Amino acid sequence: MNKVILMGRLTRDPDIRWTQGQDQKCIARWTLAVDRRMKRTENQNQQTADFISCVAWSKIAEFVEKYLVQGMKIVVVGRIQTGSYTNRDGNKVYTTDVVVEELDFAESKKNSDKSTQDARQRDIDAAKNGSYRDENGGYHDGYGSYDQSKEGFMNIPDGVEDEGLPFS
Repeated sequence: MNKVILMGRLTRDPDIRWTQGQDQKCIARWTLAVDRRMKRTENQNQQTADFISCVAWSKIAEFVEKYLVQGMKIVVVGRIQTGSYTNRDGNKVYTTDVVVEELDFAESKKNSDKSTQDARQRDIDAAKNGSYRDENGGYHDGYGSYDQSKEGFMNIPDGVEDEGLPFS
């Protein structure tokens, strides 16, 4: 049996694309930050979340496009799917995705709106201070300094994001 149930927060807004051809289908991709159940140890730099790549197709993807944004807490039910492709540099890249078959909100709209507003306010404050947020959600002050704690999520480890997808 291949069944996965995850609860976590979107690390950024979902990436939405449509297939080519006569029968177009919506494809939504996002990364879900899922907290690990573990006690804090002496090493406070230890990663406490896993970043899981998720993909949804058709109706679920259209729902994702309309309603999901960065920071929302959701529950997904699906299956693990592995694959591989050769990137532009000729290297073979192995992928592991959760193909989402069901999706539910995991917090009230009020709490979700507050999380989203807080994240957007941090972006506004950062812009006013001359800093910016990179694609991993970390903040830079324009002088090379970096602070990931303002976002609430750790950086997504290298190699988690898809490079040179065959349908991009």
